[in-house]
Amino acid sequence: MKVQTGLDVFLSGAGRYAKRSIALVANQTSVTASLEYSWHAFVRSGLSLKRIFTPEHGLFGTEQDQVPVTDQPAAGPETVSLYGHSAHTLRPLDAMLDGIDTVFFDIQDVGSRYYTYVNTMAMFMEALAGRDVEFIVLDRPNPLGGVAVEGPGLEPGFESFVGVFHLPVRHGLTAGELALWYRDRHRLDIKLSVVRMTGWRRSMLFPETGLPWVPPSPNMPTVDTALVYPGMCLLEGTILSEGRGTTMPFQLCGAPFIEPEEYARLLNARGVPGVYFRSTYFKPTFNKFAGENTGGVYLHVTDPAVFTPFLAGVAVVWAARKMYGVQCDFPRGVYEFNSTHPAFDLLAGGAAIREMIEAGNDIDSIRSSWMDAEVIFAEAKSSYHLY
Repeated sequence: MKVQTGLDVFLSGAGRYAKRSIALVANQTSVTASLEYSWHAFVRSGLSLKRIFTPEHGLFGTEQDQVPVTDQPAAGPETVSLYGHSAHTLRPLDAMLDGIDTVFFDIQDVGSRYYTYVNTMAMFMEALAGRDVEFIVLDRPNPLGGVAVEGPGLEPGFESFVGVFHLPVRHGLTAGELALWYRDRHRLDIKLSVVRMTGWRRSMLFPETGLPWVPPSPNMPTVDTALVYPGMCLLEGTILSEGRGTTMPFQLCGAPFIEPEEYARLLNARGVPGVYFRSTYFKPTFNKFAGENTGGVYLHVTDPAVFTPFLAGVAVVWAARKMYGVQCDFPRGVYEFNSTHPAFDLLAGGAAIREMIEAGNDIDSIRSSWMDAEVIFAEAKSSYHLY
């Protein structure tokens, strides 16, 4: 049975919102089953769409990561970016909400805590707290399924735009379920509702949904990219290339000083479930090591059902550090408007994993550091399951 998204379910009865003054938080993933953009479908359905708010990368995903969205193609209604030159741009200004009584959120998430679209959702919810405005999430599948949980939680003090939700990296919740969880955890006074999907089961990975994959951002071209992202995004906080500037971001990784065969042997010997690390070279066209022959590995997910992406990402960093020492470093600087902690720590949710890698701990002991968090959250999240 093909999954029907919250957007398509809503549109079947959209007429009851004809008298509302509506805003939409959306990007190019906000499409119907027939690939019509939601903003077009809203207008066609007779709805009064006043404003579109866009997340990082913009309405059509035209900007690279951490690039302010200041100029984007128009979609008809006024289009407002929620990703500019400073952290203040991440929330809608009060004036942007004047005259709006209903806000819809409809963006495809990828199931990782640090992917910023649901973080934009959470911050928009905070901006609406105490207002007489209804916030409606048009739910979409978690492409990684709704069962598996992996990785550490977010420690207090490590909050950032890549760390808004205090939950494991791979959380196994949909955007609608995350909204309910965030409302309750932060005790938000908000009129929240979720338009549920039909036909989605928690065991489903994205290819089983029958839905078209629209790349959510410039470096998320395929469902396979989303599979590895919960771990491989950690490389943004290292000297290693995460494959940006190639056609296979996050599936490729490495550095010019890495000898691929030895690196792959060490990684494959760790026995990370469901993946094979193939030695290779690549040459990024932009980002880290642009124009340089870069040695590393390509991640082949051999069994998505057992694959542990966060462990794979940690292993990639651990192996490079073990082989090359401080040459594989953890840079400091501004990352997603935050310079309080190294980017790696912001992504990992704390300093513990980096410190264990730097101390030379074995990979099994590093993995054990987050296993309790997985068990606790896996039990707690079931009360927010809509499916």
